[in-house]
Amino acid sequence: MQELSGETLLQELGMDFLKSASTFGALSEPAIRQLMIQGRVFRLSDGDFLFKPGERGDSFFVILQGSVSYYRQNDGQPEHICDYHVGQEIGFVSLIALTSRLGTAVASSDALVLEVDSDHFYALHCAYPLDFGVLMMNLSRELARSLIKIGATLAEYRHAAAKIPH
Repeated sequence: MQELSGETLLQELGMDFLKSASTFGALSEPAIRQLMIQGRVFRLSDGDFLFKPGERGDSFFVILQGSVSYYRQNDGQPEHICDYHVGQEIGFVSLIALTSRLGTAVASSDALVLEVDSDHFYALHCAYPLDFGVLMMNLSRELARSLIKIGATLAEYRHAAAKIPH
C-alpha cells in the first residue's frame, strides 16, 4: 500500500469524475476538495490488505479506482461477504458504531482509495455543514442498500434451510 498526494490525484481524476461517485454525489466542489486534500489516498495492488479484524475502526474508505472485497471469519475460514467498487465506501459501519474492524478488506484489483478518518469527518462537518448532511445521506443510503441485501440473503437462506429434511 502506497500513500499518494490527494491534491495530485484530484487533478488527475478531475472533479467531474469524483462528483459521479455515489459517496460524493451532490457534494460541493469545495467539500470534495477538502476531503481529497486533507484525507489520505492510497494505491493498493491486487491482494493488498486495506484492513484486518481488530484494527481501529476510526475511518472509512472511498473506492476511487478498482475494487475491494470484504470477508468475515466463519468457523475459522474467511467467508466472502461482498465487493465494493468505484464510488462506494467501506468501513463506515465501524466508524459510526465505534468498534474495531470486524472483517478483512483486501484489494481484488489494483485500486485507489481515499481514507476519511474521524477527525477529518468532523472537520468537514465544521467547515461545510450542508455538505456533511448530504454526505451522511449518501452514506446512510448505501448502508440501507446493504441492509436490504442482507435481509434478502437471510430470507433466501431461511427458505432453503426450511426445505432441508431434518
